Amino acid sequence: MKKKDTRILLVDDEPDILEILDYNISSEGYQVKRAKNGVAALAKASEWKPHLVLLDVMMPEMDGIETCEQLRKNPNLSELVIVFLTARSEDYSHVAGLEAGADDYITKPIKPKVLLSKIKAILRRFKGPSSKSSFEVGDLVVSREEYLVYYKGLELNLPRKEFELLSLLASKPQKVFERGEILDRVWGNEVIVGGRTIDVHIRKLREKIGDKHFKTVKGVGYKYVN
Repeated sequence: MKKKDTRILLVDDEPDILEILDYNISSEGYQVKRAKNGVAALAKASEWKPHLVLLDVMMPEMDGIETCEQLRKNPNLSELVIVFLTARSEDYSHVAGLEAGADDYITKPIKPKVLLSKIKAILRRFKGPSSKSSFEVGDLVVSREEYLVYYKGLELNLPRKEFELLSLLASKPQKVFERGEILDRVWGNEVIVGGRTIDVHIRKLREKIGDKHFKTVKGVGYKYVN
């Protein structure tokens, strides 16, 4: 995807941060729009359909966690990538963000070069770790081109990282994927995520598809069981 065709929505209640982010990102050639709170972000995202949202966690009216949850409920934004901007280093905000459906997070203060590098890395993975365009495993049908998952005939609305993780594991049932390989292929080796990231996403997939399909191999990783 070319930079000039890439739409990025910035959401933060601090005007100075929005100004800095807008300047650096638009200077790289991306399309940029701003929102000063979660309510405005939902409206602009629905109308503009951005590819990426950089979303502050602590905001008045509607915080980033609730905003993320609402964005994930919009079927027209199924391919949206959401990255949290957080000034909090506590594990809570990171895990809460992943629980809400975020793909990644960046900790403030934000260094422009690091931010731009991370944006490029995320957008390079926009199509996910695909090989076959679609496949079927028992009651599970995965279409990578359309980013659709059907389980027992019902369509599942999965956030991007849940989709990519499920797609990876189910592409080779019974194969044990090591944690390092999962992080590399789903999150990318240029992105730093916490050790609990995979566990959070696996738990959410278990809630939606069933615990029996995901086996933990202690000290190694995970596999999909048909």
